[in-house]
Amino acid sequence: MQWLWRSGLVAAALLVVMLVVPVAFGGANVTYDGRSLIIDGERKMLFSGSIHYPRSTPDMWPSLISKAKEGGIDVIETYVFWNLHEPQPGQYDFSGRRDIVAFIKQIQAQGLYACLRMGPYIEGEWTYGGFPFWLHDVPGIVYRSDNEPFKIENEYQNIEKAFSKKGPPYVHWAAKMAVELETGVPWVMCKQDDAPDPIINTCNGMRCGETFIGPNSPNKPSLWTENWTSFYQVYGQNARLRSAEDIAYHAALFIARKNGTYINYYMYHGGTNFGRTAAEFMITGYYDQAPLDEYGLIRQPKWSHLKELHAAVKLCSEAILSAFPTMQSLGPLQEVSTQFNTRTFRPVVKFDSAEKWEQLQEGIPRFDATTVRSETLLEQTNTTKDTSDYLWYTASLEQDSEEQQAKLSIKSLGHVLHVFVNGHLVGYGHGQFRNASFTVESTVALNKGRNQISLLSATVGLPSIFDAPKGDDPVALNLGSMGKGEAWINGQSIGRYWVSFHTPEGVPSQTWYNVPRSFLKPRDNLLVLFEEETGNPLNITLDTLSVTKVCAHVTDSNPPPVISWRKYDSMDHKLGERQHGRRPKVYLNCPPRSNISKILFASFGNPSGNCDEYATGLCHSNNSKAIAEKACLGKRKCTIAHSYKKFGGDPCPGLPKSLLVDAQCE
Repeated sequence: MQWLWRSGLVAAALLVVMLVVPVAFGGANVTYDGRSLIIDGERKMLFSGSIHYPRSTPDMWPSLISKAKEGGIDVIETYVFWNLHEPQPGQYDFSGRRDIVAFIKQIQAQGLYACLRMGPYIEGEWTYGGFPFWLHDVPGIVYRSDNEPFKIENEYQNIEKAFSKKGPPYVHWAAKMAVELETGVPWVMCKQDDAPDPIINTCNGMRCGETFIGPNSPNKPSLWTENWTSFYQVYGQNARLRSAEDIAYHAALFIARKNGTYINYYMYHGGTNFGRTAAEFMITGYYDQAPLDEYGLIRQPKWSHLKELHAAVKLCSEAILSAFPTMQSLGPLQEVSTQFNTRTFRPVVKFDSAEKWEQLQEGIPRFDATTVRSETLLEQTNTTKDTSDYLWYTASLEQDSEEQQAKLSIKSLGHVLHVFVNGHLVGYGHGQFRNASFTVESTVALNKGRNQISLLSATVGLPSIFDAPKGDDPVALNLGSMGKGEAWINGQSIGRYWVSFHTPEGVPSQTWYNVPRSFLKPRDNLLVLFEEETGNPLNITLDTLSVTKVCAHVTDSNPPPVISWRKYDSMDHKLGERQHGRRPKVYLNCPPRSNISKILFASFGNPSGNCDEYATGLCHSNNSKAIAEKACLGKRKCTIAHSYKKFGGDPCPGLPKSLLVDAQCE
């Protein structure tokens, strides 16, 4: 469940441990009818972006929210992460990345709205779905079911049928409880087609313009709470990407076909699963292919493509909201002119000297030294209470005869298993996402007398101190030479790594790991690795990353930029058409403090390919590169119109023309 309100938050606290986060707020009056959300009596067309406060750092929040606002976002959506805020019963934590109050105040300061998805079950590829693990030990509890120790939900329709007759009453109880809080703002249930009045049922997915069955009442508006901008990635699987065109097309289709007036992009900025916060098998980087990447850099063309869509819709939102629109196709060749960019990692600190490292070997426990005994293997999470990813199991076996070979077979339902016999590694295995079970089998040598069988292992490496890279470019740790473990910078966990688990293409699922600059000191930073396997720390580097290439491709069928259709420009009040023209244009824009230093490619004609891979076609204006250099070199941003006049005429009459320019930023 979630709610929307104008950011005027002054306080937040957990009401009771199994309910919700209530807030005191002031500001706008939010209602709805069958057409849209209504804020202070005005219908609103709203574009929202998911940015989760604990998946970034407080020093990043202003920039992330500002870039979202510049991209045409009106609302920032976030979960509330119960297990972060109440790690132990009655012990609350709202510090640092957990400071949801400061996050919402930053949203308010930039004039945007906030939407909270409070759960407390949130899914979100977050460890334990957002539940604190101590909830596991509450007597009589059954998660996500109509029982007194546990109530309230998120995306419940996914599992409602599993609870048979107990499911629907639970949905009605949750709706009644939420409404009776009298928050003064609407509540929604994601993917809950039977959401009771006045709760709004919404759609999650990629193609809600096609799949959404619509509001379950004529008095409710069409809302899309998760328009996926890419997909989460798990170790061992290839990244699944989604194009900017597909995201924008289905957003426009939702407005046109389903009368949609609220679209939330999940994620607009994914961020980082710091520490042990990622759900099982999830990589540490989260939705890196979102419009704002894991490091907060603008990812093109998604960011600009969606910005143009938002501007175009807002330009006619008054007319759209005044009635239920009808849909008319504009043909298959309608494109938006946006640029592409490429980010580059540059090593700035190398850990290539053995003198920098101190290695501490984890001792393999012996059965005689253990204190917890059991006739069977203990369930790991019940034993560790989620305080660690690791647990040793040891057993003692008496062998009467002389040394002999024996077959050892261990079936595991966990994720990873290291097997030792008498202090020697004899086996290793791991499961996969949604298929965690596996078996480790090995032929081992048993000694006469007592033999020790131990499961699990790890090593710890500590390098000397290092200085923070100069500047303010994002920083990443290149762990491509390591195996599996966890990394800390100055005591702050930057997350789990599992470089040795390759995708079907034979490459790691993730190599670079985000190091927020707020984790770094100017000097004497300490890196600690907990390495389970046999990685080589001498090849680790600390890198900075920046956008080094920008590229744009427009055709004669591209529409002009939306700003040219505005009647007045907000800055100088000149007519938009007169100031900007109504021709398709190439837009190139380097990051702050960098300029276009070189034109890598330029062609006006029929260049083949796109910004990822291109070549000059049969039709080409020979002065293409010179014109691009004149317009762009030494500038941070530039535009070049798709114009026969600019390029000295039509190089090949009768053929469609396009303009592709690729530039280097320094």
